[in-house]
Amino acid sequence: MAGPLERPDLPEVQRPEPRRPSGGRARLDLTPLRTSRDLRLLFVGGGISFAGSMLTFVAIPYQAYRLTHSSLVVGLLSLAEMVALLLTGLVGGALADAFDRRRLLRVTEAGMLAGSAVLIVNVALGHPQLWVLFAVSFLLAALDGVQTPALDSLVPRLVPDDQLPATSALMSVRVQFGMIAAPASSGVLISVAGLRTAYGIDAATYAISLGALWFLGEAPPPAEGSEVSIRAVVDGLRYAFSRKDLLGSYLVDINAMFFGFPNALYPQLAARLGGPSVLGLLYAAPAVGSAVVTVTSGWTARVRRRGRMITTGAVAWGLGIVALGFASAAWAAALALAVAGGGDALSGLGRTTMWNESIPDALRGRLAGVELLSYSSGPTLGNVESGLVESLAGLRTAIVSGGILCVVGSALLSLALPAFWGYDAAKGQRLREAGAPGAGGEAGGSGERGATRPPDAGRSPGEA
Repeated sequence: MAGPLERPDLPEVQRPEPRRPSGGRARLDLTPLRTSRDLRLLFVGGGISFAGSMLTFVAIPYQAYRLTHSSLVVGLLSLAEMVALLLTGLVGGALADAFDRRRLLRVTEAGMLAGSAVLIVNVALGHPQLWVLFAVSFLLAALDGVQTPALDSLVPRLVPDDQLPATSALMSVRVQFGMIAAPASSGVLISVAGLRTAYGIDAATYAISLGALWFLGEAPPPAEGSEVSIRAVVDGLRYAFSRKDLLGSYLVDINAMFFGFPNALYPQLAARLGGPSVLGLLYAAPAVGSAVVTVTSGWTARVRRRGRMITTGAVAWGLGIVALGFASAAWAAALALAVAGGGDALSGLGRTTMWNESIPDALRGRLAGVELLSYSSGPTLGNVESGLVESLAGLRTAIVSGGILCVVGSALLSLALPAFWGYDAAKGQRLREAGAPGAGGEAGGSGERGATRPPDAGRSPGEA
């Protein structure tokens, strides 16, 4: 499988020996970064790249609106990205289980760099073309559908099991930093230096990330890895749906985002609460709440019942959205969204840790593709749902009803899927060690066993 991007002289990715986690403290646990060189490379290079991507995340819609003065066109850009993810997400997962994951990261990062270069050239033209924005948006989303499964399936190889909760928190911090800093500065950057500079900075961050990936140890596919085929994709889907604990993690998140994701209503809400200056506050507030939870997440290493952690976070998100619907001032709306963002971070940490500790390596890429689709489709559909309800029943009803349905749906799904509610970390680790079905491991459906204990979400993290 050697290719022009390979460096056979580099060592293969190695998992460090387990160390005692520092989860008893509230602060962010940096142990994984200290013990894993490859994780440091991914964390730094990927963090810089993601921050640059967030500049483009703001710049492309801005340029599209400036060219057309149409919010519909801006919405169609999101639709194009969703179509691209649907086409490549599952295929990207199959590729991650069949090819060197480091090589996939390099190729996709290089493709994203090329996309940024096209955006720079388009800006430099006397008359920038709208179709180029659609084509590049589609390309970047398609590459993300290949890259994300490779990245998500590589991370569990880099650290021992007892460091997976801390690793999930660290990777979340990387994303949250980009989501807060880059969008907040993009408006000033675009107005002062122009779109060409914004796209140029994004291209430079991709180049830096490629440099970090060049020194990453080799990450060959699992020994029992599959070929890229429709059957391989179907096998991944069959495993995902046979594990009721995994199914619960997908459905609870989709439910929360479908009913409780009112981003499409932010411009209207901001107009009532103070105007354009409030709009940026609404977009940034959830990420601030997420960051607060993540940097104090050391205690989550002691949580063993990941399903309860996911549900608790989803309920907190829904309650925050309900509070948003009743907010009559900008500060109250920001506080409500910060609470919601904190709940989303808690749920996300639980989901990521569950996936990493329980899915066999031979299936990790394909399941990462399923995960990508699950957490990408919810917000897109949620914007449609919230806009529709607002048109029928008004702004407050759309927001409050969505939050209530998020809470109720989370509770009902937890009751309907006892394997999800009763999921235990030790059992998840045994499932991963047993391997994929057909390779001497347990059948995926075993996720239902031993999971019928009654809810006890009120216990402290040390008892979970």
